[in-house]
Amino acid sequence: MIEIAADLRQWCEDGRPFALATVTGIRGSAPRGAGACVAVDAGGQVLGSISGGCVEGAVYDLARDVLATGEPQCAEFGYSDSDAFAVGLSCGGTIEVLVRPVTGTARAVLSRVLGAMAECRPVALTTVVGGPAHLLGATMAITEHDGAGSLGHPGLDLAASRDSRALLALGRDGAHHYDPHGGCDPAAGEVTVLTTVHSTPPQMLVYGAIDFAAAVSRIGKFLGYRVTVCDAREVFTTAQRFPAADEVVVDWPHRHLRALADSGALDTRTVVCVLTHDAKFDLPLLELALRLPLGYVGAMGSRRTDAQRRNDLRAAGLGPAALARLHSPIGLDIGATTPEETALSITAEIIATRVGAPGRRLSTTSGPIHRR
Repeated sequence: MIEIAADLRQWCEDGRPFALATVTGIRGSAPRGAGACVAVDAGGQVLGSISGGCVEGAVYDLARDVLATGEPQCAEFGYSDSDAFAVGLSCGGTIEVLVRPVTGTARAVLSRVLGAMAECRPVALTTVVGGPAHLLGATMAITEHDGAGSLGHPGLDLAASRDSRALLALGRDGAHHYDPHGGCDPAAGEVTVLTTVHSTPPQMLVYGAIDFAAAVSRIGKFLGYRVTVCDAREVFTTAQRFPAADEVVVDWPHRHLRALADSGALDTRTVVCVLTHDAKFDLPLLELALRLPLGYVGAMGSRRTDAQRRNDLRAAGLGPAALARLHSPIGLDIGATTPEETALSITAEIIATRVGAPGRRLSTTSGPIHRR
């Protein structure tokens, strides 16, 4: 939803009636994940995409029907090799879509979510995507401390609020199944609730004010990270040298990371790229970073530097489990030489680590291309 958030917010503020189509489930390979949205207003204007074009026409027609009737609809789109004219996904997967009108209370709830997103405050949008017709499309906005809207029953609101806050704390989307009165027995399976989480951007901490850091900060920003470049050498660590970074800090790297950890600013999505390849900076920083529950810790250096660094970290008390989390030498082997190519190698490894992918050529693998 973040791709169309600004326009959607304007539609809500204008009081414009529109329908919102949301991907609620995926089987197999699909171009977009659960939570991907398309909005269609009464005049036929369209925002967003849920399939890269495969089923957009059919979803558009469904949205127009929903606007005319005021009733939400569910649909499923998959691949058919027996009907060349069937609407479906060319990639072979199946998606489930909920199309619902956004008016009245639903507009107020969505406005609250979009407002929080605009202010970079964590928020979750929780929606009934399966179950009794009178609950379908009911929605709530959930923040850390409060909420707005209702899923149609107090018990259901209570259970879904609790579970949505747990997902919000993790920064992850998720689905839960409840009985119609809000019980938590997954076997009941009578009400399915999808929670899409819009949290603050993950952090990328780049240590070392070098040309590689400038390239990494540019790609990191492009990928949606909040990028900080830090180095103790003031002459090199300037905003002019790192215009893509959200913050440029002059400090000893380990002291900077310790301050962030002590303030609670780090989480399991945080990535740390150590690019100084200078032991007096790297060793105390890596010793600390590998003791923290971070998403990725990588360090630049030759294989000789890496071997010596690992020996020094063992001497400092780090065990095999901690050292196994160190990505060093940093990056995937793509033959990179320039700062830009090296930055691409590093960020590709960050993505592969986040989703548990092996980083191999797709032409040599089998199974779904799109990982969830």
